[in-house]
Formats: sequence, structure tokens, C-alpha cells
Amino acid sequence: MVAPSGEQYEIRGGGYRAVVTESGASLRLLEYDGRPLVLGWHEDEQTSSGRGQLLAPWPNRIRDGRYTFDGRQLQLPLSEPKLSNASHGLVRWTSWNLEERTEHSVSLVYRLMSQPGYPWTLDLHALYDLSADGLTVTVTATNLSDSRAPYALGAHPYLTLGDGLVDGWELTLPAETRVVVDEQLIPTGTEDVRDTDLDFRIGRPIRAISLDTAFTDLTRDADGRVEVTLRDPRGQRGVAMWMDARHSWVQVFTGDALPSGARESLAVEPMTAPPDAFNSGHGLVVLAPAGTALDEHSASWGIRAL
Repeated sequence: MVAPSGEQYEIRGGGYRAVVTESGASLRLLEYDGRPLVLGWHEDEQTSSGRGQLLAPWPNRIRDGRYTFDGRQLQLPLSEPKLSNASHGLVRWTSWNLEERTEHSVSLVYRLMSQPGYPWTLDLHALYDLSADGLTVTVTATNLSDSRAPYALGAHPYLTLGDGLVDGWELTLPAETRVVVDEQLIPTGTEDVRDTDLDFRIGRPIRAISLDTAFTDLTRDADGRVEVTLRDPRGQRGVAMWMDARHSWVQVFTGDALPSGARESLAVEPMTAPPDAFNSGHGLVVLAPAGTALDEHSASWGIRAL
């Protein structure tokens, strides 16, 4: 019998333990010294609500699944029919192949074939590595087609402090701007977060605020990294998500509408582009034709215990 998420690849290092799955090269489990850092799922279950999945060749949503690129009008399947959107890419449920595995790292590969709505072939490579600094995930896309290909990347981990609701957790989110969306959750503009209840640049409890919001204009350290943190003000527990300079947007989701486990974790989703980037062009990566300069894109993010 095969588990719903396929083969399970366990790695350990620096006090951390992770399990990555064949299905979608997804992060099913991450813990530090036995303490969960992400909301995972049991091996005999199927993941839901995007938990732990990689999002390529686009994160978030494309309005009505339609876009135009280099003069071609294209139509993707509507994977979010309730809102009439194409959601979270094409590789979440695919079988990724094991490339290499060590005690502390695992790499998986997948060839995304040309198909209706996305007529380009990409090689995707996902590397998960554990060390004393936590988990580092690096995803690389290489265009194998003879024409330019639109591309963006995201991931969908749900961070957790282990118990309780997000209401009492302190969120620090160094973002100056949030994306405003319509009823399809497609961007209509941006707003400054200052003097609003979405300003978490200085850490404070989430309380009853409902979030399903993309943020940008991120404050970075000297290495170009952005760090989002969750802390339990009653103790010393915390978890941090960091993103490299390739990620200019982050989606934060309190999970109010989830069918189970509402507000029991916080999705912090690193994204190289905002929702509907295939139409707006904001943050969109254009991979050059195969064998030429800029036919490859690589980006990293990670999670560590505090």
C-alpha cells in the first residue's frame, strides 16, 4: 500500500527533524527537539488547504485561469472553481522523483511537461536541508523550451507554536504595504499598513484579526533576507520564517475558513510574485529560452525555532 502522499523522506540535523513527501515535494513534518514548527498531517492522510506544498509555476491565483503571454491567449484549468481561479500552480499533487538523500538533506526533481494553458516544459529541483540554523528550502526551475516562459514560485507552510489559537500569538511582519483584493481574491491595488490593524512591523498579538492577505515592501537585513516571526508571549517558544531576496511578497493566512483547525496555525507563504502576476506582470519571472542566459531561476526560504 502507498501512503496518500507517496514515499516519505525523513531527514534530521541540528536538533531538527523533517519529513518531505513524494507528492508535491511537500513538507509534511518539521519539528525541533520534538516540538512541532509547522502544522503537518499524518502519513495515512491526504494533505489539505495547501499544507506544506510547493507552488509553481505560480503561487496564489490567476483570475479565471486566463492570461496572455507573448501574444498568446492561454486558458488554465480552474482548480479553484468556487472563485473561478487557477490556484497554486501545477505541481502540488504530482509525483516528484528522489534525486539524492543524506541524513540531513533530500532533493527531489520533477519535469513539468508542456500542457494546455502552460505550453512550456520546466525542470524543477527542490532541496530540503537541515542544520543547526533550521530548515533551508531551495527550489530551482530551468526552462527546457525554445521560447520564453512565465514563472513564479511560492510555498504554503502553516507555522504553529504547538497549541492554542493564533489569537494569542505575537506576529512580527516587517511589511509596509498590503495587497487589496476583490471578491475573487484578485488584487485591485495596494495600501500602506501604517495606522491600520494590519501593521505588524512591531510585534503584537494577532487577536481576532482575520488575515488572508499578501504583503510587500518588506524590510530586509544586510543579506537581503526577510524574517517573519511568531512568538508565544506566555513563554519562550517561537518560530521564524525567512525568505531570500528573490521573494518580494508574503501571504499570511489565519485559516478562518478552513473546514477544520481554523485559526490553529498561521500560513506564512513566501512568494516571488503577488496573486495574478501572469496578468499584471508584477514580480513575474520570465525564464529565457533553454540554453541561454537567464533560463534558470533559484530561490530559498527557511524555518527555524526561536
